[in-house]
Amino acid sequence: MEADNDSFEELFQAEDSRKLQQIKPGQKITATIVGIGEETTFLDVGGKSEGVLNSSELVDKEGNFSKNVGDRIEVYFLQTKGFEQLFTTTIGSGSSNAHLEEAFRSQIPVEGFVKAEIKGGFEITLGGNVRAFCPYSQMGLRRVDDAAGEYLETHMKFLITRFEEGGRNLVLSARAIQEAERAELREQLKETLEEGQTVEGTVSSIRDFGAFVDIGGIDGLIPISEIGWSRIENVADYFTVDQKVTVIVKKIDWEKDRISLSYKETLADPWDTAAEQFPEGSTHTGRVVRLAQFGAFVTLAPGIDGLIHISKLGSGRRIHHPREVLEEGQDVDITIEGVDLSERRISLVPTDYVSEESKEKAERSEYQSFISSGNTKKKSGSQVGSLGALLQAKIAEKK
Repeated sequence: MEADNDSFEELFQAEDSRKLQQIKPGQKITATIVGIGEETTFLDVGGKSEGVLNSSELVDKEGNFSKNVGDRIEVYFLQTKGFEQLFTTTIGSGSSNAHLEEAFRSQIPVEGFVKAEIKGGFEITLGGNVRAFCPYSQMGLRRVDDAAGEYLETHMKFLITRFEEGGRNLVLSARAIQEAERAELREQLKETLEEGQTVEGTVSSIRDFGAFVDIGGIDGLIPISEIGWSRIENVADYFTVDQKVTVIVKKIDWEKDRISLSYKETLADPWDTAAEQFPEGSTHTGRVVRLAQFGAFVTLAPGIDGLIHISKLGSGRRIHHPREVLEEGQDVDITIEGVDLSERRISLVPTDYVSEESKEKAERSEYQSFISSGNTKKKSGSQVGSLGALLQAKIAEKK
């Protein structure tokens, strides 16, 4: 029985050893911290032999350890030295400069300090004294207007893309790391992101047609039509780069890497109270925002526009285009003629507009007033008959 136990133990040790041998330099794995010392941190990497990490890599800017025993961290395998498996989170800060060539071959991230802006990019120092160069285009995923203000005197992670002259000519890329990180986050998002979800994001860039928002691994677009309920002229009036926003996912197309977002749907819909704000027959002042062949659009409140049909313009005079009597930006007094909430439409008329029906009523009233005034007794029968006949004929014509 003891022999069997020994055999099983040997098998387990052999399996653990085989797993460790399969780890290649530069390979990224997830390990568990099992011990933290002043100089060395011990890792459980899934085998009998513990991995080791320089403890300085876990120290934050205040000099405190940023991790605890039991925490899981992502590390890169460097090499086997003696009986130890050497790992790192990045090379250049707490690791030996001798590992830079290994970092280049295995594409392990290195930590660098952005020391100075030079022609074409920035001078980066690795490990405190090794000079390297990073072009502007490789400093980040997006272009920034003030590159010096954005990057100088900051610590960043890079990949070594060129290692020449024994390490005297080093070219770096921070963008390559950021792209890889975003690719991983994108795969995670594909498992969790759904249309209709409300998510948090950061505005990454502003365009004439909308704003791009980083929602954690991929950028989505808020089209200009989805920024607000009112008419948007300038996207920059509503957003700034790096602004935190809450948006709703409208549409996802993973094949084309397109995600459409809405900001306005997180805001109150002004049409919910339109009927109470603008009841039929009420008068208001609005601003002409657009002229079309068929009429003039007037903004009554942010997100609520009404239409004055061309037939209601001109004060009784026939016109061929609203521009003959109105211009964009002009304030006008209007009366609410009708409200259709289902179609989100409000029909308007100028406050001085008189309908044909109203004209007819006025003429009827005038005629009735004339008849009842007793003026017929002071006029000859021919005169009264002639005037009465004219008014009746006019009313009949209107009918």
